[in-house]
Amino acid sequence: MNITEISRLSLPQAAKEFIQSAYAELGISDQADSRLEDIAREISVTGTYTHTRAELEHGARMAWRNSNRCIGRLYWKTLKILDAREAETDQEIFDALCRHLEFATNGGEIRSSITVFRASAPDGTAPRILNDQLIRYAGYVSESGQVTGDPSQVAFTRLCQDMGWSKSENTRFDLLPWVWQWPGREPFMAEIPPGLVMEVPLEHPMYDWWADLGLKWHAVPVISNMMLEIGGILYTAAPFNGWYMGTEVGSRNLGDVNRYNMLPLVAEKMGLDTDNPAILWKDRALVELNTSVLHSFGKAGVSMTDHHEASEQFIHFEQTECKKGRTAHADWAWIVPPMSASATGVFHREYENKVVCPNFFYR
Repeated sequence: MNITEISRLSLPQAAKEFIQSAYAELGISDQADSRLEDIAREISVTGTYTHTRAELEHGARMAWRNSNRCIGRLYWKTLKILDAREAETDQEIFDALCRHLEFATNGGEIRSSITVFRASAPDGTAPRILNDQLIRYAGYVSESGQVTGDPSQVAFTRLCQDMGWSKSENTRFDLLPWVWQWPGREPFMAEIPPGLVMEVPLEHPMYDWWADLGLKWHAVPVISNMMLEIGGILYTAAPFNGWYMGTEVGSRNLGDVNRYNMLPLVAEKMGLDTDNPAILWKDRALVELNTSVLHSFGKAGVSMTDHHEASEQFIHFEQTECKKGRTAHADWAWIVPPMSASATGVFHREYENKVVCPNFFYR
């Protein structure tokens, strides 16, 4: 199910479903009818309605709880909501994004957070962030077609360059600027202030040469290309973060062949014969790459979970939801970790990939 299918509900219907469900969970069901009467009056006059602070907080947490592709939902109740619905200028958006990163990073003790900007009004006046994540590294293509940096960011890097962004020299880990846009306006670009992004240099507990690879990764993954839907209201800009599972960095960001593709170099440095697939050189290099990530983030005091722990946490989440009379829906292909999959508990379970609102949707 996508956002188009969700929108089959009228706004009053969607509001009713959300208010009745949320107020029941909050233990204030006796206030639901009165609140729905207020919402109906507001919709009749303005064509939309405004969530109270409590509705926004619980709705955002419900959206995380309902996110089928997230393995880390056990802690959905801890999500911190940063309310930026009053932001009207580019400076106010910039300040809110800076505040989010500073608050979420918290010196390495990552706080799961979401910054919610203005909701999409009937006239469509709501901002959207063009970065897929608030922290990404640039990808530069040479004349020969080789990529320096992150290949997944080549198109966005070109967009930024077309807007006038450049570096004196292109490295593998250049932080991309933020770009956002209001309807009917040209995109606005802003550099991330120096020192705001916490990064972790990667070492290895057994290989002294590892540090010479010059690898690093940023501490906080902040998703910024999804819309938050609560009770029929769409928030087109609502960047949110948890903390990394190690394989997201080691297996995917650094290991994938269409990303940093570090497995051949790591295997070579380990002295493995990369011409002989039977020795499982990719697997052995992948384990050490993930070992480096977990070791380095732990040494730096940055929150991170490994894929075995995350799997057990998700099963605990399932059990907790069951006790509450709810079903933990999931997209199996996303929940199962990309390394040692069958060694994790979630691999051996089945899930219905049913979309429940509130939720997050790709634009």
